[in-house]
Amino acid sequence: MRKRIFFKLFLLIIMVVGVSTAALDILVRRSWEASLSAQLQRDLEDKVQMFAGRANRESGSIPFQQLATEVATAAHARATIIDRSGRVLADSEANSTEMENHATRPEFVSALHGQMGGNTRTSHTLGVDFRYVAAPTSFGAVRLAYPLSSIRADVRRVRLKLLEASSTALLVGFVFALIGAESISRRLRRMVTFAQEIAAGNLSARLPETGSDEIATLAIALDKTARQLETNFRNLETSRHQLETLLNSMEDAVIAVSPAREVAWFNGAMKRMSTSTIAVGTPLIRAARDPDFLRVVADVLDTRKTQTVTLYSVVPGRTFGMTSAPLPDGGAVCVLRDSTEIVRVERTRRDFIANVSHELRTPLTSLLGYTETLLDEPLDSKTHKFLEIIRRNAQRMSRLTDDLLTLARVESGEDPLEQAPVSVRELLRDAQISFNEVARMKGLTIEVAQSPDILVFADKDAVHQVFTNLMDNALKYASGTKKIEIGAIERAADVEFFVRDFGPGIPSEHLARLFERFYRVDKARSREAGGTGLGLAIVKHIVLNHGGQAGVTSDLGHGAMFWFRLPLAKVQAEFTEQI
Repeated sequence: MRKRIFFKLFLLIIMVVGVSTAALDILVRRSWEASLSAQLQRDLEDKVQMFAGRANRESGSIPFQQLATEVATAAHARATIIDRSGRVLADSEANSTEMENHATRPEFVSALHGQMGGNTRTSHTLGVDFRYVAAPTSFGAVRLAYPLSSIRADVRRVRLKLLEASSTALLVGFVFALIGAESISRRLRRMVTFAQEIAAGNLSARLPETGSDEIATLAIALDKTARQLETNFRNLETSRHQLETLLNSMEDAVIAVSPAREVAWFNGAMKRMSTSTIAVGTPLIRAARDPDFLRVVADVLDTRKTQTVTLYSVVPGRTFGMTSAPLPDGGAVCVLRDSTEIVRVERTRRDFIANVSHELRTPLTSLLGYTETLLDEPLDSKTHKFLEIIRRNAQRMSRLTDDLLTLARVESGEDPLEQAPVSVRELLRDAQISFNEVARMKGLTIEVAQSPDILVFADKDAVHQVFTNLMDNALKYASGTKKIEIGAIERAADVEFFVRDFGPGIPSEHLARLFERFYRVDKARSREAGGTGLGLAIVKHIVLNHGGQAGVTSDLGHGAMFWFRLPLAKVQAEFTEQI
């Protein structure tokens, strides 16, 4: 880590120093070189003017060669004197007699025309680059020339100093990069170690750091995050322990299943109930051998819908009611409640009712028979009235025992359903024909409102019994109206049958309890009509045994509509194929 940081820092320093050196060389050096050339031009102009003035004053008193030499020495430049024809009269660095005519030199051309002139070029005589400046005199012109090699030497010295400074800066940067890399890598190593401890689960790890730079700010933020994470985890762990204690104290067995269909969690009741070894991570099929349990869990995992089912083989000899619901992580949770005792009590109740009803049938039959025999004999009016009351109540008790026996058989499944595809139109037509005569005697008509040409999967006789109870109920309460409607509506996966009367309707507070045993909206009227209060309970259980639903809707004063739903034959066939 330290080497990588060092190389990055040093590379950055090299880039900064390189860019700075280039910028100084390009901008500062050029500006300084231009300033130096301008200053040289001004100095040469001043000196050449002084040269011209002296040449005018001393032109006859001293030789031109001596004058040129003295001026060159004083000005540190090359001095040249020419006459009006361009002939060189004297030169401080060359033999004037051997020099060519200078009348065509640009600076002398300007000077001979009475103006100061200048030019930069390579000397034909010496082969060196010069900066020339000439001024007019009374006899011709004088010129000073300064070699540009001096300026270039100065520029080279400046460049050399710049490179030396850059090298020194790189050396210092190298040292600072080493120190910075060591410091940064040491701090980052502490942060990496801290992060590894947090990842390993050591939430008590801390990262002490002071300062205000970016790394210190990051370290302080990470340390604060670790403290908050430890607090949150501690609270979460406390909540988990509380929840686990709560679930373990439950008598109901609870098991959580992961999306991979493995045991994710279970409470003590589930462990005691399990007949095989159960542990977290165990495949569910090894932890629970009951096929119904596995099927329901699979359905919940696939459909993400809550399901409730009764299990009979999870534990031999015990019955459990299980509710399975989906979890947010894609798994499922199952709660199993031991309902063995409830089932036993319910079975005992049904058996008791069935036995009592069965035992009552014989004496009630005898009572009815003797009562009807006596009524055939000539009797006085008082005796006849009492015997009629006995017969009517005996008949009511007989109907009640018959309905109790029917309900007990339906609830217990004693008479298994013989389900098969049945035509909806056939079921509605049978119900209409069976009650046409009774309805006609009461001044009513039975109309088939809707009759789709489809098949349902049902027991024909059981459905006829459902229609019998609903039609009997409608005929009792539809008096004074003209008709009763029956029909069916096709839905997505089932068919909804209905029986609608146009009587007084049912108050809304009674609708939720209508399918309970012995529940009556108007008890006095029900007794007068000969009802037992068990017809709708029988309807509900027959429909439930078909895998359907039953219900009622009503508007007070506008009649009531009882409905029940049966599965479509094609849907049932598809479901059977999937199984």
